[in-house]
Amino acid sequence: MTLYELHDARMIRTLRDAYGDDIVLFDEQEESTVFRIVAEFSVGGREYAVLQSEELKKEGEVAIYRIIQDGQGKLELETIEDDDEWENVSEIYDEMTFPVEKEEENQGG
Repeated sequence: MTLYELHDARMIRTLRDAYGDDIVLFDEQEESTVFRIVAEFSVGGREYAVLQSEELKKEGEVAIYRIIQDGQGKLELETIEDDDEWENVSEIYDEMTFPVEKEEENQGG
């Protein structure tokens, strides 16, 4: 897998344009949870959504999904199964959220 960096990512609005700021997801038991769309970006030809429920917000966590379209163009969210892909995408999101100043990096030692 190719590793991508922050400069490779492009902000998008795929889910927001379709659903607004919130999206309702259902688990295996058909229980619904409302998620706030925190961020969306595309990198490496794939689109990703960063979502946060109230429960995740309390823990300071987010959920990251791959945005895909089915054969009829319907948007779906897919769990990222590949550990390397998930790690790379979450690192890009962290860099978007908590940018590291170049000066601080250069003063490190």
